Amino acid sequence: MATDELLFEKSGAKASIVFNRPDVHNAMNWAMYDRLEAVCDEIDADDDIRVVTLSGAGGKAFVAGTDIGQFQDFESGDDAVAYEQRIDRVVSRLEHLKRPTIAMIQGVCVGGGAAIALACDFRYADDNLKLGIPIAKTLGNCLSMANFARLVDLLGTPKAKEMLMLARLFKADECAAAGVVNDVFAADAIEAEVDAIADRLTQMAPLTVAATKAAIQRIHESRRIAPEDGEDLIRSCYTSDDFHGAVDAFMEKRQYAWQGR
Repeated sequence: MATDELLFEKSGAKASIVFNRPDVHNAMNWAMYDRLEAVCDEIDADDDIRVVTLSGAGGKAFVAGTDIGQFQDFESGDDAVAYEQRIDRVVSRLEHLKRPTIAMIQGVCVGGGAAIALACDFRYADDNLKLGIPIAKTLGNCLSMANFARLVDLLGTPKAKEMLMLARLFKADECAAAGVVNDVFAADAIEAEVDAIADRLTQMAPLTVAATKAAIQRIHESRRIAPEDGEDLIRSCYTSDDFHGAVDAFMEKRQYAWQGR
């Protein structure tokens, strides 16, 4: 299950996960999703780890979503539901890590990358940040209910609609003002700043940190509806002519004209 495209390292009480496909802005393939889920299990089994930092290789992107080429194999609504369930499972596994997580976001953070970042406990960005889920402009697909819920929880309804329906990418100052990122640092300073924050977390009472994380998760989850309540929305988008046409257009590097069917 190991892959060089997702790196996991441990140094004392700190662990790091690096998305390592810089030539494609660290776009996620299936092996990377599987490895991320497995790494979360490894972390929870290691009592020495106190904090986990996630970042993207290359300094230009955190994660630029799921590798779109993989969508070419989708043939039915079942494929779409299975995909969203898979992403939900992996992102939920990350969200439920017992240890605090820090997303160090450099540059682009879109699509599935935004879902991963929003599942972390802390988000720190450089001043080149572009955060969003521009599916209304790119593929014409749909999020799971869990990912809709995370966006609404963190952005609020008006900004969530703006991000999704207008396909807006939010810049660093906008994200900081909305509270989506905890702080913004210069590109040449962010690694040192985030490392210092990780060091500080290792000095906090582990049981208090874990209890706080679990309590806040329970509050959020008590307000979320069942995942299956959104399956009809997923199927309607992923089985459309628009979705398949947009995927083909993306792979062929051309503009797609939406048909609404």
